[in-house]
Amino acid sequence: MDMRQLGGSDLQVSGLCLGTMLFGESTSGVQAEQLLGQAVDAGINFFDTAEMYPVPQAADTQGRSEAILGTWLRRQRQVPRSSLVLATKVAGPGGMEWLRGGPLRLDAANITAALDASLARLGTDHVDLLQLHWPDRYVPMFGDLDFDPTMAYAACSFEEQLEALVRAVTAGKVRHVGLSNETPYGLLSFCQLARGRRAELPSGIVSLQNAYSLLCRTFDAGLAECCQAEKVSLLAYSPLAMGLLTGKYQTEGGGPPEARLNRYRGRYAEAESRYGPKPNVSDAVAAYCQLAADWGLSGASLALRFVLGRPLVASAVVGATSQQQLQQLVDAARQPPLDPGLAAAVDAIHQRFPNPTP
Repeated sequence: MDMRQLGGSDLQVSGLCLGTMLFGESTSGVQAEQLLGQAVDAGINFFDTAEMYPVPQAADTQGRSEAILGTWLRRQRQVPRSSLVLATKVAGPGGMEWLRGGPLRLDAANITAALDASLARLGTDHVDLLQLHWPDRYVPMFGDLDFDPTMAYAACSFEEQLEALVRAVTAGKVRHVGLSNETPYGLLSFCQLARGRRAELPSGIVSLQNAYSLLCRTFDAGLAECCQAEKVSLLAYSPLAMGLLTGKYQTEGGGPPEARLNRYRGRYAEAESRYGPKPNVSDAVAAYCQLAADWGLSGASLALRFVLGRPLVASAVVGATSQQQLQQLVDAARQPPLDPGLAAAVDAIHQRFPNPTP
C-alpha cells in the first residue's frame, strides 16, 4: 500500500482509508474488528469515523462506530497507536435532536463537546485529524448543485470555529485539522484564517473530505485549484459511488436486497438524493462498467484506480462489509495508474454524463 503525505502535515497516510460509517449498523463489532485487522495487515494505517456514525443515523446507535473502533484500538497489538492515523468528524446542524440538541450551531462549545465525547468513545487522548463534517451555513449538498440565496441563514463565524480547532490542537487533543463537504468559499476562508495562526497551527488546514468518483468530479471545478494553491489534500469519499460503480445495482431486480441502497431504502435520505435511481445515473454506470469489462477490469477496480490516480488525492475513503470486499479494494489499490488510452475513454464518458451524482 503506497503512502502519501497529507497536506502540509507530517502525516503519511495509506492510499486507502478504511471508513467506519457502517460499524454498529450493518457491520457488527466482531465483523468490524476482523476488517480492521485485515486492513492493518494490508498496509492501511488510516481510519476515518465520525461522532454521528453509524448511518443511517439514529439515536440508539449514535457513537457506536467510534466505540467499536476504540475497542479495537485497545485490543490490537499489531502496531503502536503512533503508527495509526485516526480521523473523526464533528457534526453540524442537521436535525439529529439526540446529538447535542440538534445541534443548532457548530460553534466553539459544540466543537469542544463533540471532540471530548469522541475521544472518550475512542479511548484515546488525541485524534490525528479532526474534521468539520459539513458547513454551519447553507450550501448545496448531497445531490444539490444550485445555490439558492433564499436558503441562507445566520451561521457560526469561521473565526469562532477555527479558534475552537486551534485550542484543541494547543491542548494536545488534535494533531491536525481538516474540512468536509466544503465549498471553495469555505475552504479559502478557513485557509486564510489559518495562515494567521501558524504559530499554533503550523500545518494549517491539511485536508478536505469531499465526494469524488467517476460519477462525481465536481471537485475539479474550483476546489481543485484551491487545494493545489493551499496545499490541501483531498480525501475522496464514496469513490465507488456507494457501490453503484461495482455494477451490482444494474442486475435484474435492482441488485441484492442486502446492498446498502436497497437495505436502507426510505431511511437514508442523503444517499438516496444523490445515488437514487435516475436515468442518467444508470446510463453512466452502465457505460463505465462496460468500459471496465472491455479492458478486463471490474467496475470497482476501474473506479478506485481512477480516483487514486488523481493528483490531489491523498487517500480514498472506502467501506467494506466483508473481508472479500476489502481484499478486492486492496488488490485494486495496488495496481498501477490507468493506461492513458483507458483514461481518455473515461473522460469521454464523463463528457457524455457529467457528474450524475453530485
